[in-house]
Amino acid sequence: MTVTREDIERAAARIAGRVRRTPVMEGEPGLLLKLEGLQHAGSFKVRGAFNRILSAGRLPASGVTAASGGNHGVAVAYAARVLGVRAEIFVPEICAPIKVAGLRALGAHVTQTGAIFAEAYEASAKRAADTGALDIHAYDQAEVVAGQGTVGLEILEQARAAGGVDTILVAVGGGGLVGGIVAAVAGAARVVAVEPERIPTLHEALARGGGPVQVEVSGVAADALGASRIGRIGLDIVREAGVRAVLVGDDAIVRAREELWRDHRIAAEHAGATALAALRSGAYVPEPGERVAVLVCGANTDPATLVASQMVAAQVEPFEGGEVSQRLG
Repeated sequence: MTVTREDIERAAARIAGRVRRTPVMEGEPGLLLKLEGLQHAGSFKVRGAFNRILSAGRLPASGVTAASGGNHGVAVAYAARVLGVRAEIFVPEICAPIKVAGLRALGAHVTQTGAIFAEAYEASAKRAADTGALDIHAYDQAEVVAGQGTVGLEILEQARAAGGVDTILVAVGGGGLVGGIVAAVAGAARVVAVEPERIPTLHEALARGGGPVQVEVSGVAADALGASRIGRIGLDIVREAGVRAVLVGDDAIVRAREELWRDHRIAAEHAGATALAALRSGAYVPEPGERVAVLVCGANTDPATLVASQMVAAQVEPFEGGEVSQRLG
């Protein structure tokens, strides 16, 4: 199974009016930042969620179910609420508390189970089989991949007004986003996949030349990029296009996240800063004159951690007896 540009164009028409056309800003000369953290529910994931649900036609009374490291679940819960559908979300124990709170605030039933995404997915798949609920996979369904690919169409359109784009850097977890973007921009821009060193699902699969392989999951971006196997759809698209995959360390991801907040006041989660980390660490070095777009893919983070990080970097002494949030309030 694959996803084509035509599938993505149909997805764009289907979800129009349901998702935001998020802005692109020039971070510095030759560098564009696509701010998908300003999307509904804080990440690109609502695109795939809406496309999957709206493609399904009539839904069962049991509604929809999904497994997620956090962002996908929040996106499914948001789309379900907008469409008046019941949602049940399974998340691993490493899921960030702010994301669990977001799920519950959207009216979803939440179950935390398993240490990693794969274990949460097993529980979600069983519930779908038992109840008939529509399963919305986080990254390895054609409708989901096509929905995520609509980000690529927007980047191409928006970049034209800013002088065009040669390369798009995309963080990789399960591969649905990078696969969709590659299919969307084929022939118009190259895509570079960026993964944390501690979750190299795509890198390992490409290196071994076969199908998806199991990897250990850990590190600062594990709550959002913590798929232990790359999805087959994304892998096939990426391999056919000859996409390069680069790895970045946790320290580089942390520094990129701090930079986004310090220099641009962009609140990004670690996954959202992973693509920028490739530029800042030298994992990807553009050619002279190359125009690069970095996808800042998610903003579901605790803002207090950004403020605290900035104060530590500036060596600001805390007020006596107060928390950071209290001092700034």
